Amino acid sequence: MSRDPELEWTGLFAGIDRAGGQLKPQIRQALLQAMAARRLAPGTRLPSGRQLAGLLGVARITVVEVYQQLVDEGLLTARERSGIYVAPQEAAPAGLAAALPPQEGWEARFAVRPGRTPHFSKPVDWQRYRFPFLSSELDPGLFPAAEWREAVKIASSAGAIQSWSVDRIDEDDPALIEQLCQQVLPRRGIWAEPAEVMITLGAQQALYLILRLFAGRQTVVGMEEPGYPDLRRMARLQTDRLRRLAVDAEGAVPDAAFAGCELVLLTPGHQSPTSAVMSAERRQAVLRLARARDIILVEDEYDTDLFPEGVRPPPLRALDATRRVIHVGSFSKTLSPGLRLGFVVAPPPVIAELRALRRLIMRHPPGNNQRSLACFIGLGHYRSHLRRVGRVLAERARLMDRLLPAYLPGCRTQRGVGASSVWVTAPSGVSARQLAEIARGQGVLIEPGEFFYDEPGQGLGNFRLGFSSIGTERIEPGLAGLGRALETLRPEIRAARQGLPEIVAGWPG
Repeated sequence: MSRDPELEWTGLFAGIDRAGGQLKPQIRQALLQAMAARRLAPGTRLPSGRQLAGLLGVARITVVEVYQQLVDEGLLTARERSGIYVAPQEAAPAGLAAALPPQEGWEARFAVRPGRTPHFSKPVDWQRYRFPFLSSELDPGLFPAAEWREAVKIASSAGAIQSWSVDRIDEDDPALIEQLCQQVLPRRGIWAEPAEVMITLGAQQALYLILRLFAGRQTVVGMEEPGYPDLRRMARLQTDRLRRLAVDAEGAVPDAAFAGCELVLLTPGHQSPTSAVMSAERRQAVLRLARARDIILVEDEYDTDLFPEGVRPPPLRALDATRRVIHVGSFSKTLSPGLRLGFVVAPPPVIAELRALRRLIMRHPPGNNQRSLACFIGLGHYRSHLRRVGRVLAERARLMDRLLPAYLPGCRTQRGVGASSVWVTAPSGVSARQLAEIARGQGVLIEPGEFFYDEPGQGLGNFRLGFSSIGTERIEPGLAGLGRALETLRPEIRAARQGLPEIVAGWPG
């Protein structure tokens, strides 16, 4: 059977998203990828502009302009009265060695083995799952695409490019520092000078740099138990004296173990992963203990600005008269994890050393992203975005609070004020990891709690449900699917669920 040539050409452009616009770059990229993969070998004749436009359902001028651009770049050739052909490709450099089998024995040369620690890793393709209850992601539908494009366009002007495209060595974009000091930090009750602020590649890099600067092998570092797994791994790379700190309904407990630390890592805004909010009284107690025992406090306020709900105490940094608190923030939770921009607020001598340390690793975060974010904030888009996201997440929070008892009977839940995740304790005997595996088969993603604990055997019946990553309309069917997964482990729950009144999809709160 002969192949259908039209079907063959259409297949090369199967990934084009007509609804997303920007057709010319998509057609260009499809052609280049096909040439690189030798699906379009040198000398291959391409369809005429009219023919390809008809096959793709686009305007002829769109295809003609793509062809002309590639001809001008020498990637295609135009032969008079004959058509458009793929140009000959450059020959590969001579002397390249043939591929060799992987060399053995690398493991024996590693100084550290960070990859050996068990950890929960969400699927790379998590967006394909219908019900992703993940706390580390923000629903892509909430991203302010039009406003961000406007900011990027301004940052891409000739004058702006001359400003951010230079090598600043260890400095940051002054426009972004200014916006942080004038608009972002004051919302948290923090007033800082430019010399007290540094931009990082998200909160993750900020925490790594702080540990690298302050923690030696014998430094006693305190960390919440349970706590952020990657932070624990970072701490263990630096010190042999990592101390587990107790956590209760008010966050980290300032007890004797706390008092014996030199550096303490905290999440007082929403304890990770339990979402407990540290009370005003507890914050004062922590600050008093830190002053009395000369403890450096590092507060990771990873989601402070996410959405308003009730009254929360100000950050430790805002209450700290002695300036011993180092404040870490991020735009990953509020804007986009892929943006990878965060910040540190600390006394000028600390910032100066952090800048020197950052310079040894990667100088500074990309200047174009910094300037785009500065424009985004300066235009008022960040404030408007937070209001829109706040309304959506407040609705989702009310929905979660209402539906969880119905769909997960027998489970205990905890959600701090303004938190976008719920810490769940399953009925006795239920393995959260096993529950996660069953639920994943139904398109539901949850985060097993055992990975947040340092002590083996702890948190086996806990899991975290984030709702910043899942569409509002999918919360109820997602919880229903999770409830069915729970029933497979505890069949008696089915009777408890049947005894509850029917929950209406899309309950408004």
